Amino acid sequence: MTVTTHVHHLNFADQWKNFVLGFQHLLAMYSGDVLVPLLIGQYLHFSTLQMTYLVSIDIFMCGVATLLQLRRTPITGIGLPVVLGCAVQAVTPLESIGGKLGITYMYGAIIAAGIFVFLIAGFFAKLKRFFPPVVTGSLITIIGFTLVPVGFQDLGGGSASAHAFGSPANLLIGFLTIAIILVFNAFGRGFIKSIAILLGILIASFIAGAMGFVSLKPVSEAAWFHAPQLFFFGVPKFNVSAMVTMMLVSLTTMIESTGVFFALSDITGRQLTSKDLERGYRAEGIAAILGGLFNTFPYSTFSENVGVLKMSGVKTRRPVYYAAFLLLLLGLLPKVGALATVIPTPVLGGAMIVMFGMVGVQGVQILHKVDFSNNANLLTASVSIGLGLGVTMYPHIFQYMPTEIQIILGNGIVVTSVSAVLLNLLFNHRWARATN
Repeated sequence: MTVTTHVHHLNFADQWKNFVLGFQHLLAMYSGDVLVPLLIGQYLHFSTLQMTYLVSIDIFMCGVATLLQLRRTPITGIGLPVVLGCAVQAVTPLESIGGKLGITYMYGAIIAAGIFVFLIAGFFAKLKRFFPPVVTGSLITIIGFTLVPVGFQDLGGGSASAHAFGSPANLLIGFLTIAIILVFNAFGRGFIKSIAILLGILIASFIAGAMGFVSLKPVSEAAWFHAPQLFFFGVPKFNVSAMVTMMLVSLTTMIESTGVFFALSDITGRQLTSKDLERGYRAEGIAAILGGLFNTFPYSTFSENVGVLKMSGVKTRRPVYYAAFLLLLLGLLPKVGALATVIPTPVLGGAMIVMFGMVGVQGVQILHKVDFSNNANLLTASVSIGLGLGVTMYPHIFQYMPTEIQIILGNGIVVTSVSAVLLNLLFNHRWARATN
């Protein structure tokens, strides 16, 4: 009897730890995901009721999309510890479609893009052989390092044009968050060390609250319950130009997801097959279709959470299942979900700098396995990373190109990926032929 109780106690303790780790994943991705509906809703002048629905159901659908990707079936699911959210590169194209044609055409384009991703998943997965370590290392490096400036902007207060940007109070809270995370990593042991990011966010938020940085107004204004509803904003309509635009956006998110899949493969030690990738892409396609039907967004794998895994050292899917169910719950209970939105921006910025830096360094670790005495590898990585960073800093360099080309070339991750694949083919395959 005593033994049984002890086993149950251990199981409960393990489940509790997984729940807390899942909550850490949730906080890491929450602000990045809530940002998308807020930006699009504001641009399209949504009412408070419409905005409440958009944010709540977006969070709910993140949970659905994450479950689709976590669970391996014969058709869908990469089966890695991933969290899905709306890709930020979809914001501008969706605003353009919604503003010019109307929001129903926006959702028609999302559905079309989801079908497109589902259909090309098999072909795209076969490109795996074009992603050796020199390509994946460059891609993962750029995923991390191009996101660091986003974290730095948040650390300064969020908007670089705001009067309070970089104020001493913002900097104090942001750097304090980094310091707390580092202290728990340096002196923490076991489970405490694995939730360093969560502790940093929570402790820094309480300190920021004492300084008057936290407003509970979003919580008081939010509804208690909101159920998902098909065609909330209207039945989707279809326009060829809008559909092609979102298909191009979906190609960029597939490339980014590929980088995240390989990063997680490296962390967990699980080798990915073409079939794994195919199931992963299909899950994202179905998630996008559901997003269009329930009038939310297309969903893809979030790179933010790679940093969380790297920091926590936990490589199983169990915590992410908890994160997915928490997303479902928060999506149904807007008042509870609104609690996560009151975390001060500098706090999130501090945490993001640590997480994105970890992702970038993981890419460097993969590049460490590459033979850089071979000049072909050196040129492939250096030119690709250089182009990716350049485009990230100055995406408007392509402002005179057609919109469709801007969508692709304005994304530093895509530019790095395409450049690395092409240069690797050009140099390494020619070099291999010359030495045979």
